[in-house]
Amino acid sequence: MMVSKTRSLLKTISWRIIATATTMYFTWLLSGDISLALGVGAFNVFVKSFLYYAHERIWLRCPFGTKVIDKN
Repeated sequence: MMVSKTRSLLKTISWRIIATATTMYFTWLLSGDISLALGVGAFNVFVKSFLYYAHERIWLRCPFGTKVIDKN
């Protein structure tokens, strides 16, 4: 199975949008402080984007749960 780095990057970006918006919303909801929510969200974007991308690429090296389909 071959998955491009571009696909991993796009998955990282799409997930980060969803996850960061959720984190910011709940931070704001719990604290009532929009500045805190934005700060936590900004931190989240940089740190967790890198971690997710690395996690995705490491999992692609693991054959567990995958199989090659012969198209012939």
